[in-house]
Amino acid sequence: MKKILIVEDDHDLALGLSIRLKAAGYGVLVAQDGLSVMTAALKHSPDLILLDIGIPGGDGVVVLDRLKHNVNTAFLPVIVLTGRDPATVKEKTLELGAVAFFQKPADNNELLKMIRKHISVGEVKRSAQ
Repeated sequence: MKKILIVEDDHDLALGLSIRLKAAGYGVLVAQDGLSVMTAALKHSPDLILLDIGIPGGDGVVVLDRLKHNVNTAFLPVIVLTGRDPATVKEKTLELGAVAFFQKPADNNELLKMIRKHISVGEVKRSAQ
């Protein structure tokens, strides 16, 4: 079963995402702050990360930068899902290596399509290492 790490400090939103992803056949892990993301990513080796930008304990942009500069997590596809104004963060997150950017509330079908696409790509990158 493919695992997705949801990084979201809004409990209700994390729960809703978790329910949708489990219904689609994914295993789900949740981190609620910037400090626990790296620990969860290194310990559980998720196949993809859904990252909110406005999280306590470290801005999501900083977390993304750390993920992409760590040899053990650099290959993980990261999809940004945020309520922040895209004009201020979209370009920066894509430059740092996010594979996609979604504004909250995201279209669930589009989000799932992007997850499926990038989990397959992530498998190729992971096996190449």
